[in-house]
Amino acid sequence: MKPPTLLRWIVFFSLALSAGRLPAAPARFEVSISPSAASAPVTGRLILVLAAKAEPEPRLTISPTGPAIYAVDLVQLAPGHAAVIDEHALGYPKPLAELPAGDYFAQAIVNVYTEFHRSDGHDIWVHMGDGQVETFQIAPGNLYSSPLKVHLGDGGTFKLEIAHVIPPSPPAADTAWIKHVKIQSKLLSNFWGHPVFIHATVLLPKGYDEHPAARYPLIFPLGHSVPFSFDPDEKTGSRSDRATTGLESGYEFYRAWNSEHFPRVIAVTLQQATPYFPDSYSVNSANNGPYGDAIVQEVVPYLEQHFRAITQPYARILEGASTSGWQTLALTLQHPDFFGGAWILQPDPIDFRHYQLVNIYQDENAFSIPSGPLTTTERPFRRTVEGQVAYTVRELSRFEEVLGTHGRSGFQLEAWEAVYGPVGSDGYPQPLWDKLTGKIDRNVANSMREHGFDLRDYAQRNWAELGPRIVGKLHFFCGDMDNFYLNLAVYDFQNFLKSTSNPHYEGEFTFGRPEKGHAWHAWTWAEMVRDMAAYMQKNTPPGEDSAQWNY
Repeated sequence: MKPPTLLRWIVFFSLALSAGRLPAAPARFEVSISPSAASAPVTGRLILVLAAKAEPEPRLTISPTGPAIYAVDLVQLAPGHAAVIDEHALGYPKPLAELPAGDYFAQAIVNVYTEFHRSDGHDIWVHMGDGQVETFQIAPGNLYSSPLKVHLGDGGTFKLEIAHVIPPSPPAADTAWIKHVKIQSKLLSNFWGHPVFIHATVLLPKGYDEHPAARYPLIFPLGHSVPFSFDPDEKTGSRSDRATTGLESGYEFYRAWNSEHFPRVIAVTLQQATPYFPDSYSVNSANNGPYGDAIVQEVVPYLEQHFRAITQPYARILEGASTSGWQTLALTLQHPDFFGGAWILQPDPIDFRHYQLVNIYQDENAFSIPSGPLTTTERPFRRTVEGQVAYTVRELSRFEEVLGTHGRSGFQLEAWEAVYGPVGSDGYPQPLWDKLTGKIDRNVANSMREHGFDLRDYAQRNWAELGPRIVGKLHFFCGDMDNFYLNLAVYDFQNFLKSTSNPHYEGEFTFGRPEKGHAWHAWTWAEMVRDMAAYMQKNTPPGEDSAQWNY
């Protein structure tokens, strides 16, 4: 090495040392499961979290913008035996050997898998809950260690013992207003070879018990834990954040719901978590099973029977945002004679030419955009309403690959692959793109379109039959600076509807401007329910009396 080069290296390391930026010397973590936490060998995903703080617990802060994570698969790891996470383990946002030296709080968590023998002939290992929305960090039966303070930079081996088991969540209590229902789906249970449940939270209207002869419309605000954040306690109700969301607080909504002239309807939210994501998207899926059939053939009839609902399409209204926005449109298009109207808010991509910023039919790579003969530009996944990039498709893909192999991350990209995509030869969802290189599998993209999950394409191909059955039913809203670029596919769907004929139907579109992001809503919940009620009154068939639910 020539002296000038040596001098440059000395200067570099001196500056790096003073800035605390030297990469840590390779560390090794040995993680064992205590016999008190598991009496039998464990199969699952072991994730090591390295965070700057001990509180909140590192496992609860995992996110694409959160702490560093490293992971390996466990295959029948016996209690007391150690699994190793070192420089060879896949990590996010960077390899363990490149993590800056310093103090960290290490915590290990295992997403425990169970083997299932599905009716399609595939035997797979996944984490199966009971249908409630509980991410792996808090899912009952998963295992975790206490946080341990460690210093990285000097090499060495650190030992963690997993001794804690996440207990089941206590059941939610019924009240005079709120009822909780747990429905076992025969269709889904047959598919999985295991009991599968869908949970419903039912919000009753004022005077429900005092009017035993009245029957009510059903509104499905999909994606909420409690319909419209309803809370009759001013102290515990969600706070109003009109500037960010445009919505009222849960207590303010309660006051409207309980007022004298508010529409008397029943609101129902659903929890239908799958092994791959906290929501099934309410469609029949090769990987998840027949959730669409379960909703229409089992869940809605059960609710209508047990809660005195009107059993006609005009009285079944859907609403949803983001994930639930996509499923609101999908349910309406796939069951146009069953549901009477749809309020579709900032839906997940409804045109796969804008799978956010990826055109899955034409782009070769999901991570980068060719910007010149020798250059590429990283493709963003999330932005602020001012346009600043929060993280990229490349970063999120790697994050999900660390969380779980074989499509088991429980996060967004692999949720879509489980819902829309085909089953791979190994029984797990076939990836749309390689999570480490970004190369798109055109066969998967075409399969998603052929099976009707590109909703704009599905509507366009089936318009002659579908169009007359959905005229008047579609009400869209999206912010012009949606944080996930979802407004682009909404524009595509709007352009398609403008081009329709026999019948011509343009739908109703509202766009939030300027700088309205993913959290923004064009209406308060109370305003939207009033609009839905007016829509249902307008579409009440002759001979039906809407006065019974507008007392």
